[in-house]
Amino acid sequence: MIFVRTALGRGAAQLAAAGIEDARREARMLLHHALGLPARTLLPSDAAIDPENFEALLARRAAREPMAFILGRQGFWTLDLEVTPATLIPRADSETLIHAALAAFPARDVVAILDLGTGTGALLLAALVEFPDAWGLGIDLAPQAAALAARNARGNGLSQRAAFLCGSWAAAISEKFDLILANPPYISSAEISSLMPEVARHEPRSALDGGADGLDAYRSIIGDLGRLLVPGGAAILELGQGQAEAVAAIGASAGLEIAALHKDLGGITRTLTLRSSAP
Repeated sequence: MIFVRTALGRGAAQLAAAGIEDARREARMLLHHALGLPARTLLPSDAAIDPENFEALLARRAAREPMAFILGRQGFWTLDLEVTPATLIPRADSETLIHAALAAFPARDVVAILDLGTGTGALLLAALVEFPDAWGLGIDLAPQAAALAARNARGNGLSQRAAFLCGSWAAAISEKFDLILANPPYISSAEISSLMPEVARHEPRSALDGGADGLDAYRSIIGDLGRLLVPGGAAILELGQGQAEAVAAIGASAGLEIAALHKDLGGITRTLTLRSSAP
Protein backbone atom coordinates (compact mmCIF):
# COMPACT_ATOMS: atom_id res chain seq x y z
CA MET A 1 0.00 0.00 0.00
CA ILE A 2 1.20 3.53 -0.73
CA PHE A 3 -0.23 7.01 -0.31
CA VAL A 4 -2.03 8.72 -3.19
CA ARG A 5 0.49 11.58 -3.22
CA THR A 6 3.36 9.10 -3.52
CA ALA A 7 1.67 7.16 -6.29
CA LEU A 8 0.93 10.32 -8.27
CA GLY A 9 4.43 11.67 -7.83
CA ARG A 10 6.03 8.46 -9.02
CA GLY A 11 3.54 8.08 -11.85
CA ALA A 12 4.03 11.62 -13.12
CA ALA A 13 7.80 11.17 -13.04
CA GLN A 14 7.55 7.91 -14.99
CA LEU A 15 5.35 9.45 -17.66
CA ALA A 16 7.47 12.59 -17.94
CA ALA A 17 10.56 10.44 -18.45
CA ALA A 18 8.70 8.68 -21.29
CA GLY A 19 8.06 11.99 -23.04
CA ILE A 20 4.45 12.56 -21.99
CA GLU A 21 3.86 16.33 -21.88
CA ASP A 22 1.03 16.63 -19.36
CA ALA A 23 2.35 13.87 -17.15
CA ARG A 24 0.73 14.92 -13.87
CA ARG A 25 -2.76 15.19 -15.35
CA GLU A 26 -2.46 11.87 -17.17
CA ALA A 27 -1.13 10.13 -14.05
CA ARG A 28 -4.17 11.35 -12.15
CA MET A 29 -6.50 10.10 -14.90
CA LEU A 30 -4.86 6.69 -14.82
CA LEU A 31 -5.06 6.51 -11.05
CA HIS A 32 -8.79 7.21 -11.10
CA HIS A 33 -9.24 4.57 -13.81
CA ALA A 34 -7.17 2.03 -11.88
CA LEU A 35 -9.33 2.59 -8.81
CA GLY A 36 -12.59 2.45 -10.80
CA LEU A 37 -13.51 6.00 -9.81
CA PRO A 38 -15.08 8.81 -11.86
CA ALA A 39 -12.47 11.24 -13.16
CA ARG A 40 -13.54 14.12 -10.90
CA THR A 41 -13.57 12.14 -7.66
CA LEU A 42 -11.54 13.85 -4.96
CA LEU A 43 -8.73 11.62 -3.73
CA PRO A 44 -7.18 12.66 -0.38
CA SER A 45 -3.42 12.81 -0.81
CA ASP A 46 -2.89 10.77 2.36
CA ALA A 47 -5.28 7.95 1.34
CA ALA A 48 -3.59 4.56 1.08
CA ILE A 49 -4.06 2.54 -2.10
CA ASP A 50 -2.84 -0.70 -3.67
CA PRO A 51 -0.66 0.52 -6.58
CA GLU A 52 -0.64 -2.70 -8.64
CA ASN A 53 -3.34 -1.78 -11.20
CA PHE A 54 -2.07 1.79 -11.41
CA GLU A 55 1.48 0.68 -12.13
CA ALA A 56 0.27 -1.61 -14.92
CA LEU A 57 -1.58 1.29 -16.57
CA LEU A 58 1.43 3.57 -16.17
CA ALA A 59 3.60 1.04 -17.96
CA ARG A 60 1.19 0.97 -20.90
CA ARG A 61 1.12 4.75 -21.17
CA ALA A 62 4.89 5.02 -20.77
CA ALA A 63 5.13 2.70 -23.79
CA ARG A 64 3.13 5.42 -25.58
CA GLU A 65 -0.10 3.50 -25.87
CA PRO A 66 -2.79 6.15 -26.44
CA MET A 67 -4.70 7.21 -23.35
CA ALA A 68 -8.01 6.58 -25.11
CA PHE A 69 -7.13 2.93 -25.70
CA ILE A 70 -6.15 2.51 -22.05
CA LEU A 71 -9.35 4.14 -20.78
CA GLY A 72 -11.45 2.56 -23.52
CA ARG A 73 -13.48 5.74 -24.05
CA GLN A 74 -13.24 9.00 -26.00
CA GLY A 75 -15.50 12.02 -26.16
CA PHE A 76 -16.51 13.41 -29.56
CA TRP A 77 -19.04 16.20 -30.19
CA THR A 78 -21.73 15.42 -27.59
CA LEU A 79 -21.02 11.68 -27.63
CA ASP A 80 -19.26 9.27 -25.31
CA LEU A 81 -17.68 6.60 -27.49
CA GLU A 82 -16.08 3.24 -26.89
CA VAL A 83 -12.70 3.00 -28.62
CA THR A 84 -10.49 0.02 -29.44
CA PRO A 85 -7.30 -0.49 -31.46
CA ALA A 86 -9.49 -1.60 -34.38
CA THR A 87 -10.11 2.03 -35.33
CA LEU A 88 -8.64 5.49 -35.23
CA ILE A 89 -9.31 7.46 -32.07
CA PRO A 90 -11.81 10.26 -32.83
CA ARG A 91 -10.12 13.65 -32.69
CA ALA A 92 -11.39 17.15 -32.07
CA ASP A 93 -10.16 18.23 -35.52
CA SER A 94 -12.71 15.89 -37.08
CA GLU A 95 -15.53 17.80 -35.41
CA THR A 96 -14.89 20.34 -38.19
CA LEU A 97 -16.83 17.99 -40.50
CA ILE A 98 -19.93 18.38 -38.34
CA HIS A 99 -19.58 22.17 -38.35
CA ALA A 100 -19.22 22.01 -42.14
CA ALA A 101 -22.32 19.82 -42.43
CA LEU A 102 -24.35 22.30 -40.41
CA ALA A 103 -23.11 25.10 -42.64
CA ALA A 104 -24.06 23.12 -45.76
CA PHE A 105 -27.58 22.39 -44.47
CA PRO A 106 -28.62 25.33 -42.26
CA ALA A 107 -32.26 24.21 -42.35
CA ARG A 108 -31.13 20.77 -41.11
CA ASP A 109 -33.22 19.20 -43.87
CA VAL A 110 -31.13 16.07 -44.23
CA VAL A 111 -32.84 12.69 -44.57
CA ALA A 112 -30.10 10.22 -45.54
CA ILE A 113 -26.46 10.24 -44.40
CA LEU A 114 -23.60 8.00 -45.51
CA ASP A 115 -20.35 7.75 -43.52
CA LEU A 116 -17.51 6.11 -45.45
CA GLY A 117 -14.81 4.57 -43.29
CA THR A 118 -16.98 4.99 -40.21
CA GLY A 119 -14.51 3.64 -37.62
CA THR A 120 -16.07 4.26 -34.21
CA GLY A 121 -19.15 5.75 -35.90
CA ALA A 122 -18.23 9.17 -34.50
CA LEU A 123 -19.06 11.26 -37.56
CA LEU A 124 -22.31 9.51 -38.42
CA LEU A 125 -23.59 9.52 -34.85
CA ALA A 126 -22.70 13.18 -34.31
CA ALA A 127 -24.48 14.07 -37.56
CA LEU A 128 -27.56 12.13 -36.48
CA VAL A 129 -27.64 14.16 -33.27
CA GLU A 130 -27.67 17.38 -35.29
CA PHE A 131 -30.04 16.21 -38.05
CA PRO A 132 -32.91 14.72 -36.05
CA ASP A 133 -34.99 13.66 -39.06
CA ALA A 134 -32.16 11.71 -40.68
CA TRP A 135 -31.16 8.06 -40.79
CA GLY A 136 -27.61 6.95 -41.49
CA LEU A 137 -25.45 4.19 -42.89
CA GLY A 138 -21.83 3.67 -41.85
CA ILE A 139 -19.42 1.57 -43.93
CA ASP A 140 -16.06 0.22 -42.83
CA LEU A 141 -13.74 -2.36 -44.32
CA ALA A 142 -12.94 -3.81 -40.89
CA PRO A 143 -15.67 -5.99 -39.33
CA GLN A 144 -14.43 -5.06 -35.83
CA ALA A 145 -14.93 -1.39 -36.65
CA ALA A 146 -18.47 -1.87 -37.93
CA ALA A 147 -19.34 -3.84 -34.79
CA LEU A 148 -17.79 -1.15 -32.58
CA ALA A 149 -19.76 1.59 -34.35
CA ALA A 150 -22.97 -0.36 -33.82
CA ARG A 151 -22.21 -0.62 -30.09
CA ASN A 152 -21.60 3.11 -29.97
CA ALA A 153 -24.92 3.75 -31.68
CA ARG A 154 -26.66 1.68 -29.00
CA GLY A 155 -24.71 3.35 -26.22
CA ASN A 156 -25.72 6.80 -27.41
CA GLY A 157 -29.38 6.00 -28.05
CA LEU A 158 -29.11 6.19 -31.85
CA SER A 159 -29.34 2.55 -32.91
CA GLN A 160 -32.85 2.95 -34.33
CA ARG A 161 -31.56 5.48 -36.87
CA ALA A 162 -28.20 3.96 -37.80
CA ALA A 163 -26.95 0.83 -39.55
CA PHE A 164 -23.38 -0.34 -40.09
CA LEU A 165 -21.98 -2.63 -42.78
CA CYS A 166 -18.61 -3.96 -43.89
CA GLY A 167 -17.49 -2.96 -47.33
CA SER A 168 -14.88 -1.28 -49.50
CA TRP A 169 -15.99 2.34 -49.49
CA ALA A 170 -19.28 2.59 -51.41
CA ALA A 171 -18.72 -0.27 -53.86
CA ALA A 172 -21.84 -2.15 -52.75
CA ILE A 173 -24.08 0.88 -52.19
CA SER A 174 -26.73 1.94 -54.70
CA GLU A 175 -28.84 4.27 -52.49
CA LYS A 176 -28.54 8.05 -52.81
CA PHE A 177 -27.76 10.35 -49.89
CA ASP A 178 -28.22 14.00 -48.98
CA LEU A 179 -25.00 14.09 -46.96
CA ILE A 180 -21.86 11.98 -47.27
CA LEU A 181 -19.09 12.18 -44.68
CA ALA A 182 -15.62 10.66 -44.86
CA ASN A 183 -12.41 10.84 -42.90
CA PRO A 184 -10.28 8.64 -45.14
CA PRO A 185 -6.64 7.60 -44.68
CA TYR A 186 -4.58 10.52 -45.98
CA ILE A 187 -1.04 10.09 -44.68
CA SER A 188 1.49 9.21 -47.36
CA SER A 189 2.96 5.76 -46.83
CA ALA A 190 6.50 7.04 -46.30
CA GLU A 191 5.45 9.45 -43.54
CA ILE A 192 3.71 6.99 -41.22
CA SER A 193 6.85 5.86 -39.39
CA SER A 194 7.61 9.49 -38.47
CA LEU A 195 4.25 10.10 -36.77
CA MET A 196 3.89 10.30 -33.00
CA PRO A 197 4.48 6.88 -31.38
CA GLU A 198 0.86 6.80 -30.17
CA VAL A 199 -0.24 6.88 -33.80
CA ALA A 200 2.50 5.03 -35.66
CA ARG A 201 2.72 2.13 -33.19
CA HIS A 202 -0.85 1.74 -32.00
CA GLU A 203 -3.49 3.01 -34.44
CA PRO A 204 -4.41 0.83 -37.44
CA ARG A 205 -2.22 1.46 -40.45
CA SER A 206 -5.14 0.80 -42.78
CA ALA A 207 -6.86 3.90 -41.38
CA LEU A 208 -3.73 6.04 -41.87
CA ASP A 209 -2.08 4.97 -45.12
CA GLY A 210 -3.27 7.00 -48.09
CA GLY A 211 -0.75 5.58 -50.54
CA ALA A 212 2.33 7.15 -52.05
CA ASP A 213 0.88 10.67 -52.21
CA GLY A 214 -1.80 10.31 -49.51
CA LEU A 215 -4.61 10.70 -52.04
CA ASP A 216 -5.57 7.12 -52.97
CA ALA A 217 -8.72 7.05 -50.83
CA TYR A 218 -9.92 10.40 -52.16
CA ARG A 219 -9.69 9.10 -55.73
CA SER A 220 -11.78 6.07 -54.82
CA ILE A 221 -14.39 7.98 -52.83
CA ILE A 222 -14.81 10.99 -55.12
CA GLY A 223 -15.22 8.79 -58.17
CA ASP A 224 -18.46 7.43 -56.65
CA LEU A 225 -19.93 10.67 -55.32
CA GLY A 226 -21.77 11.56 -58.52
CA ARG A 227 -23.94 8.44 -58.31
CA LEU A 228 -24.33 8.54 -54.53
CA LEU A 229 -25.44 12.14 -53.95
CA VAL A 230 -28.97 13.37 -54.52
CA PRO A 231 -29.16 16.47 -56.73
CA GLY A 232 -27.83 19.32 -54.62
CA GLY A 233 -26.42 16.92 -52.03
CA ALA A 234 -23.11 17.50 -50.27
CA ALA A 235 -20.07 15.37 -49.49
CA ILE A 236 -17.73 16.58 -46.76
CA LEU A 237 -14.23 15.13 -46.67
CA GLU A 238 -11.59 15.51 -44.00
CA LEU A 239 -8.25 16.70 -45.36
CA GLY A 240 -4.66 16.33 -44.30
CA GLN A 241 -2.56 19.46 -43.98
CA GLY A 242 -1.81 20.97 -47.39
CA GLN A 243 -4.13 18.65 -49.33
CA ALA A 244 -7.00 21.02 -50.10
CA GLU A 245 -5.88 22.01 -53.60
CA ALA A 246 -5.12 18.46 -54.73
CA VAL A 247 -8.38 17.00 -53.39
CA ALA A 248 -10.40 19.88 -54.82
CA ALA A 249 -8.85 19.15 -58.23
CA ILE A 250 -9.96 15.51 -57.97
CA GLY A 251 -13.47 16.72 -57.11
CA ALA A 252 -13.57 19.17 -60.00
CA SER A 253 -12.41 16.50 -62.46
CA ALA A 254 -15.35 14.36 -61.28
CA GLY A 255 -17.78 17.15 -62.17
CA LEU A 256 -18.51 18.23 -58.60
CA GLU A 257 -18.83 21.77 -57.32
CA ILE A 258 -16.15 22.94 -54.88
CA ALA A 259 -18.58 24.43 -52.38
CA ALA A 260 -16.59 25.26 -49.24
CA LEU A 261 -13.42 24.78 -47.23
CA HIS A 262 -13.40 24.89 -43.44
CA LYS A 263 -10.49 25.32 -41.04
CA ASP A 264 -10.08 23.52 -37.74
CA LEU A 265 -9.34 25.29 -34.45
CA GLY A 266 -5.63 25.20 -35.28
CA GLY A 267 -6.19 27.19 -38.46
CA ILE A 268 -5.51 24.23 -40.79
CA THR A 269 -7.85 23.72 -43.73
CA ARG A 270 -9.50 20.54 -42.51
CA THR A 271 -12.57 19.89 -44.67
CA LEU A 272 -13.68 20.19 -48.26
CA THR A 273 -17.37 20.32 -49.18
CA LEU A 274 -18.28 19.02 -52.62
CA ARG A 275 -21.77 19.35 -54.09
CA SER A 276 -23.57 17.56 -56.87
CA SER A 277 -25.39 19.65 -59.43
CA ALA A 278 -28.74 21.02 -58.29
CA PRO A 279 -31.83 19.73 -60.16
